Parts: sequence; C-alpha cells; structure tokens
Amino acid sequence: MGYECLLAGLPDLKAGGEAPMSMGDLLTLFGETLSEKDLHLLDVLRMPSDAPEVLDLIAQYDETIIGQPSWWEDAREVLSEADLRTQVLYEIGLTSKNHFIRKWFAFNQDMNNVLAATICRRHGFDVRKAIVGHNPVAEILRKDLPQKDFGLAGVMDNLAEVMALVEIDNLMEREKQMDAIRFAWLEEKTLFVDFSLENVLAYYLQAEMLNRWAVLTVEQGEKVFRELVSGMKKGINLA
Repeated sequence: MGYECLLAGLPDLKAGGEAPMSMGDLLTLFGETLSEKDLHLLDVLRMPSDAPEVLDLIAQYDETIIGQPSWWEDAREVLSEADLRTQVLYEIGLTSKNHFIRKWFAFNQDMNNVLAATICRRHGFDVRKAIVGHNPVAEILRKDLPQKDFGLAGVMDNLAEVMALVEIDNLMEREKQMDAIRFAWLEEKTLFVDFSLENVLAYYLQAEMLNRWAVLTVEQGEKVFRELVSGMKKGINLA
C-alpha cells in the first residue's frame, strides 16, 4: 500500500534538527491513515521490552518446551531478567514478516551488543553476560576474542563508529552520536523507496529520536548512563 499523500504532507526531518510535531500528534495522524495491518507493524516498532507480548512469550517458554526456541535454556541460565526480555523483544522483531522491521531490529541488536561488549571490556565485566541474541555478531562477541574489534572486522557495518562511541567522554554527545548512526541508517535504507510503508516507519523512528532529544536534559542523560554502568555490574542489559 502506498502512502503518497501522507508522506508528501509530513514536515521534513533533519538529523540534529527540531522535532516538527509531538509524537502524540504523529501517532494520531498515522492512526487515521495507516491500514490496520500496517498499524500492527508500527506497534512492533514501538513495543517496549516489558510489553505484554514479551512477558507472555517468556511465561509460555517457561511453562512448556513446546514452541520453546533452541536458545532459551542457555539464555535463561546466563541472562538477567531485563536482558531476557530484551532478547525476546528482538526475536519478535527479527521474525516479523516485514523486511524493514527485521533489518531494523537486527541493526539495533548488533549495535547494542557491540557497545555492551566494548563497555564490558573497558570496565572488566563479563562480556558473555551482556550479549543478547544468537546471530553471527552475537556469537562472535560471546567468544570475547583478544582482537580490539572482537574479531568482527568484515562482519558488521558501522563497527568502528559504534566502538568509537565509548571514547566520547561527553555522555550526552555519546548518546546523540548513537542516534545519529541510527538516523543515517534509516535514511540509507529508505533512499530508493518512495511513499512506501518503510518510509512511514522510518519517519516515525526518526521523529521519535528528535522528540526524545527535545525533552532530554543533561541531568537525565547523566542519570541514564550511571544506571547503565551500574546495571551492567548486576548483569542488566545496555539496550
């Protein structure tokens, strides 16, 4: 389904720019325009790690081996509850029928895993307890190979950019650079598609980033990072 009229009427978004409208207004507009099927896909993108769908799957996997994924027992043993929820959320996105959503979740899983591994190495934490998922990047990171790049050279795009984030002392700037990588990825993936659902989903994600930075204060950013590092000591996920 094409969304020519919707997309043509939306304000332009610019990385680092101002949010053109509130997320409430944008969601209202999408709710009036998108098909029921496409709204469901948007809901997948917006799903938090403590969503009922995630918690229901965890309960289902705990109660019976029927339908239980092959990675479940290992994940249950190694990961914290927060990490486990994150892994299940990624699995929901990675098994979506929509190609764009699968790619978005895979991209974020890889980026968050590399960032987690790099911070773990810097602070002397166990890398294996901070990695979620079971794709090639995750499996290589769990090995905690001695190479500076964890042995991921040629395996992951944006590897150097993501690893360099840890070197940024200004925590707010670090977070902004991480979103800048995401913003650029979204622009690249929708460069050659016009007026499609992928454009709509990418627009939502980019607008969400701009709105988040419009309200995030320096103090909030510092608090997020302190909780992040403290959480890693307890095995809590970085994502």
